[in-house]
Amino acid sequence: MLAWTRSSSCADHACVEVAPVDAEFVAVRDSKNPEQPFLTFTREAWSQFQDDVVAGRVDLR
Repeated sequence: MLAWTRSSSCADHACVEVAPVDAEFVAVRDSKNPEQPFLTFTREAWSQFQDDVVAGRVDLR
């Protein structure tokens, strides 16, 4: 069973939840639809995505 977490700034429960799968992968899901399938990314890819968001390199519109 995966241990899902979401940002503490998630006010409306419409957030992304992340769970470690193992040493190499993380799972990502929509908190509004937790019963739906989730996506899996390497930790490296997920970390790069987070860095890109913080640096403003991702259009969040």
